[in-house]
Amino acid sequence: MARKNIFIKLILGLAVLIILVGVIHGAFFIWKIANTENKISIKTENNTSFFNTFKNIVVPSQIKLKGIDDKRINILLLGIAGKGKPGNNLTDTIIIASFNTETGKVALLSVPRDLYVEIPEMNYQSKINSVYEYGLQNLSSDTEKSMEPMKKVIKNITSLDIHYWAVINFDGFQKAVDAIGGINIMNERDILDTRYPGPNYSYETFELSKGFHHLDGATALKYARMRHNDPESDFGRAKRQQQVMQAVKNKIFSTGTLLNAVAINQFLNALGENVKTNISDSEFGDFLTLVKNLDTNNINNVVLDAWKNDSLLRGSRMTGISALIPRVGNWSEVQDLAQNIFDTNQIKRTCEEIAKENASVVVINRSGSSVVINQINKLLKDSFGYRNVVVLSDSEKNVSNKTLVYDLTGKNKPFTQNELMKKLPAKNGGVLETKDKNLLGNVSTDLVLIIGQDLIPRFSLAEVSFKDYNEDSE
Repeated sequence: MARKNIFIKLILGLAVLIILVGVIHGAFFIWKIANTENKISIKTENNTSFFNTFKNIVVPSQIKLKGIDDKRINILLLGIAGKGKPGNNLTDTIIIASFNTETGKVALLSVPRDLYVEIPEMNYQSKINSVYEYGLQNLSSDTEKSMEPMKKVIKNITSLDIHYWAVINFDGFQKAVDAIGGINIMNERDILDTRYPGPNYSYETFELSKGFHHLDGATALKYARMRHNDPESDFGRAKRQQQVMQAVKNKIFSTGTLLNAVAINQFLNALGENVKTNISDSEFGDFLTLVKNLDTNNINNVVLDAWKNDSLLRGSRMTGISALIPRVGNWSEVQDLAQNIFDTNQIKRTCEEIAKENASVVVINRSGSSVVINQINKLLKDSFGYRNVVVLSDSEKNVSNKTLVYDLTGKNKPFTQNELMKKLPAKNGGVLETKDKNLLGNVSTDLVLIIGQDLIPRFSLAEVSFKDYNEDSE
């Protein structure tokens, strides 16, 4: 009996010890998160963030975050080199992370750093990777105001409202990966980059064989940044960056990390020293609650790229530099993708309807530019997949200010007409004029597309091949 009582006491004592350790670990975890909030957030409120965090983790309440009413929260993630490094505030990584709060779906949209954009209200054009630096230099060095140019640019090209943003530097990324004990990745191809950026503007060699690897922070950073040996160049790098993000997420939420107080402490220290965000200290608990409801095992990864038939961008050259621009005359395709990123089948269904219509299109060039008509002809055939396109020359060489599309079928080809109107863009011309009917002669067609001078600014830009583009980027 005495031995039995001792055994019961040992079991009870062990249980109490386990519970006590769990409570201490949990309290430390919450305190550390609260402490980190104050370091990385530019919005510190009067409420004591430890108790806000404790309340939202232990007793979750209704989530009150920006975008929650629209059932979608968008976070802009920027990666920079950081202080003391070449191009310290140029954004090497630009990713929009979107959370569908109704379905729990997650999507990542990578925006290439060479995208050529206009900063709204600033009368300034540049590659998108310099926009964050522009805000710091011209508006403010530390406050949320410096992010306004980048948020406006993202809104312009994707039509998405950016509710939150976070900026992390290379040191922070490397330390964070080391803090959680490294990450596991599956490398799809052998890598040998002899010109990976080294210290003091030097080069070093980065090599990684195809297959499974466990990467420490320094190697993970190189894997995410390397581009010279990737056949997809920057687009391949964007895919690897998304892959690394998911690997970090998987490691953080693994049991081995969550129960490791030392790892948590080091990880949050790395964030506190190297991350800036507009998530306020009172919102961190809500984000933790949100993450628990997300399906982070099935993330929709999308990269804006070029030089493929279904790519939404193309390489071009302007003001002496090579850059990326939308393949059509506006951002409509990118906006459609961003809006439907949780279910891209909607875009596929529209494409299927256009294919069913199999519309014939006669194109008449009244832009005064042979370059423009060649670009439009290539776009319709190669990118849009139209099989019946005929280009007619106007012997009188008339010039039109606007691009117009005419439907000769009595509205029987609505999807094709809408695509032309939206993507080029073009306006509905209504009834075809007599002179244009005469120009058609015996040519039978469903739609007539008259190219005007309004398409010159985008479609007259010289196209750059993938090979030349990469050489320009060296």
